[in-house]
Amino acid sequence: MDDISIIGGGVAGLCVASELVARGVQVRIYDKAGKPGPHGCSWWAGGMLAPFCESESAEEPVRIFGSQATGWWQQRTKVVTRGSLVLASARDTADLNRFARLTEAHETLDADAIARLEPDLGTRFPRGLFFADEAHINPRQALSDLYESLVQAGAEMIASTTPASLNRYIDCRGLSARDSMADLRGVKGEMLIIRSDDIAMTRPVRLLHPRMPLYIVPRGDGIYMLGATMIESQDSQRITARSMLELLSAAYALNPAFGEAEILETGVDLRPAFNDNLPKIRRAGQVIYANGLFRHGYLLAPSLARQVADLYLDNIRGAFVDETFG
Repeated sequence: MDDISIIGGGVAGLCVASELVARGVQVRIYDKAGKPGPHGCSWWAGGMLAPFCESESAEEPVRIFGSQATGWWQQRTKVVTRGSLVLASARDTADLNRFARLTEAHETLDADAIARLEPDLGTRFPRGLFFADEAHINPRQALSDLYESLVQAGAEMIASTTPASLNRYIDCRGLSARDSMADLRGVKGEMLIIRSDDIAMTRPVRLLHPRMPLYIVPRGDGIYMLGATMIESQDSQRITARSMLELLSAAYALNPAFGEAEILETGVDLRPAFNDNLPKIRRAGQVIYANGLFRHGYLLAPSLARQVADLYLDNIRGAFVDETFG
């Protein structure tokens, strides 16, 4: 049986490992913590599988390859397939119109239709867009499910950094790989996890705003993830007061009951990205680098994993394979 080492146990590394194991490869994963947790950027993600919404600002490959994500995840974790909702206040109607022009596979809703979908939003928003084919997952549960399935399949999970003697591996270290990928940059994301027993929402909602667009993702049991900023920064230490105020203000605009919500967690990390904000797969000798998922980690990791497996096993060069390293 073929075997390979994978460096990094975030969403990229675990998805690559899962895809290779499914194809009969024995894998060992080196991760400094040994299992998924708050040390990794993937821990702080929203988990939206929303290729059509993302196409408002992302390149076409995000929609094309992101559309494959839901089916991949449904084989490995719980996926909630209730679509996603995009809203704007009456004064921001132009932003909603622009969003509609740049995306597809949506239905325009009036205030009453919005209230029927999500009663706790009421009729405070005159129009919205409903993307029925989109879905979401709980990222932490998804990482745990991948981890457990890999352990059951016989994968070695090693709590260690990369051994100096290792010369054949797949590098999925995220931003830590800047020592080998000089064009990799960090994009700061800040998020909150809150709990409100007064609001029951069942699908991700995006609130368009010219200064601070918000998305809110239900995690069940009254828990919601609010996110997320995109700041060109290398500081991953703490959330700023401005970001927290604006995220909470946007949530309050969705429903004033969020003003009484309990803040459970704040999170900050740096998303790894290249200049075009698309992932890249590079090969240098016996090392394959897979990186740059930007804000599309759970959406594009399945396609990234498939293309890494194709390259490793069959030398098939997919759309994310970059020739920079030859």
